[in-house]
Amino acid sequence: MAIGPVALYAVVAVAPSVLFWCALKVPEVVRRWRRRREPEVPAGPPIEKLAADLRRVHRLLAELPPGASAVRRYGTRQAYDALLVQACREVEVDHRLDALPEGFEREIERLRIEESLAQRGLSVS
Repeated sequence: MAIGPVALYAVVAVAPSVLFWCALKVPEVVRRWRRRREPEVPAGPPIEKLAADLRRVHRLLAELPPGASAVRRYGTRQAYDALLVQACREVEVDHRLDALPEGFEREIERLRIEESLAQRGLSVS
């Protein structure tokens, strides 16, 4: 009958540690469980709106008159690049628009991205 007091001592000695550990871990487990049950909320706008914006800004860029100011051209290109970066993020296309300076290489990268997006079903033009 000596096991009774030893078992009681073990429970009394270990129980507070186990209770504190559970108090620390259970809320995190509950949060993870709730997050798994909630539907994912997209980070950006719907892909349809993004595609419509891309087409609209692409058309604006293509239809800029020859006498348009450099600031207007630059701003329109920057808006188009920002939309391309968003689209690349949404359909998981690699891009280097952030790393390339304005010029010929960046134009080639835009064309490559437009083609990659079209292959994934997002037509820009």
